[in-house]
Amino acid sequence: MSFGFVAFHYPAPEHREEFVAECHRVAEAMRRQPGFVSVGVWGTPDGVAVVTTGAFESEDTFRATAGLAREMGATPDGLSDLEVRPREVHFLVSR
Repeated sequence: MSFGFVAFHYPAPEHREEFVAECHRVAEAMRRQPGFVSVGVWGTPDGVAVVTTGAFESEDTFRATAGLAREMGATPDGLSDLEVRPREVHFLVSR
């Protein structure tokens, strides 16, 4: 069963570009991991949220990749210093 996520992040306006660059850095590292399927960095049309998406072959491969993101200094489970409100993370499974 494939596993994925959609996360809405709310960086402070003055940190938006830095936050997006960090998302792309983590996304590039994810692309090289076993079990990785896809990753995306998006923005809402109003510029308020940065939306990250990811798809993996399984929940286990997602968890391994999340561990890599933590090692890189990303905070996949919480609020970073660049965000002004908690992120909204939704996990997905294929049907």
